[in-house]
Amino acid sequence: MNNSRFSISLHILTLLDDAKGTLVSSEYLAGSININPVLVRKEIMNLRKYGFVDSKEGKGGGSFLAKNASDINLGEVYKAINNSRILGQSKNEPNPKCPIGKQINQHLNTLYSDAEKALIENLSKQTLADFASKFK
Repeated sequence: MNNSRFSISLHILTLLDDAKGTLVSSEYLAGSININPVLVRKEIMNLRKYGFVDSKEGKGGGSFLAKNASDINLGEVYKAINNSRILGQSKNEPNPKCPIGKQINQHLNTLYSDAEKALIENLSKQTLADFASKFK
């Protein structure tokens, strides 16, 4: 699920931007994304925690953007939902007697960290408004 969290969150945010402040139900969002509404509500809770989204509970409730799409930076969205490295992480300990094995994890960690920084740097150059404009 973690690898899809950014795309789900961005889909939610784009739909909310398109709604122009009207309340959008988790069922509607889930129908567009084609996932269970429970997963949508989980992502909305996280997006709300970081100030991207607000919600009204109860009958006739729904979610809406908490700020302008031009003020929502995609790098910040990525950092808010990300809780693991994009390229994964080695779960095993290689053989410390092997000249490659004893060093591989430190070099992989540097490689992964550099890739993550480049991704965040690229995303940080874009706002939700920039992304949402592709659908107009």
